[in-house]
Amino acid sequence: MTDHRIPVTEDELHAYVDNELPAERRGDVEAWLAAHPDDAGRVQSWRAMADALHARYDSVADEPVPKRLEIERLVRQPRKWIYGAIAATLVAFIAGGGVGWVARGVAASPSAFQNLTVDALDAHRLYVVEVRHPVEVPGNERAHLQQWLTKRCGWDVRAPELDATGLKLVGGRLLPGPTGPASFLMYESASGERFTLYTSRAKTKSAQMRYTAAENSGAMYWSEDGVGYVLSGPTDKDRLNQVARLVYDQTEKTGG
Repeated sequence: MTDHRIPVTEDELHAYVDNELPAERRGDVEAWLAAHPDDAGRVQSWRAMADALHARYDSVADEPVPKRLEIERLVRQPRKWIYGAIAATLVAFIAGGGVGWVARGVAASPSAFQNLTVDALDAHRLYVVEVRHPVEVPGNERAHLQQWLTKRCGWDVRAPELDATGLKLVGGRLLPGPTGPASFLMYESASGERFTLYTSRAKTKSAQMRYTAAENSGAMYWSEDGVGYVLSGPTDKDRLNQVARLVYDQTEKTGG
């Protein structure tokens, strides 16, 4: 027999959402949620994110790998790769969905958050390891880089000055985004620590800043004036938040 006086843990809340909670503890958790509206709200948001991820990925889990992705690593284990990506993304979003500081306006929908963040983290992991060709336009051509990306993306793209956080602009490139072109900027510290800033059109005009982490990389997402921003880097949440605040202060007026 369980004791309802024992506080409900974070793990139990996740197990409740995943329908993996022992039956004898379920009533206690439901009573806890009824008495703790903040936890109830978190559980509701986790379920919404999980539903959005299932809606996006379940239909393609059994599809063959597209020819453009037929590299040896993926062809060898396509299903494992797909399910691993879903699992890692789901865990990251559920764990980080409520973390961050509030910018102006309403929270982003789970789909906007998930689409941009997944694409941004994929781009980050792909290019952050490059030594000779991490970017298309080098950082010493900042004015040209900003003008080119602004013209191609359709909003005012600015490469923030991040010297105050010890980061220098490496450069940038143009990438495909969920709804059109995306800009991609890379920064590096004296110790070789790299951060990337990915921006693309977003349906929401403003959003809560959200933190997520997956595969040894962390990210902060927010949106402003129809443009979504994802700052990716190491999983150190405090460090990401420090850099993200400086980026936000310099980019909040540049959306289009």
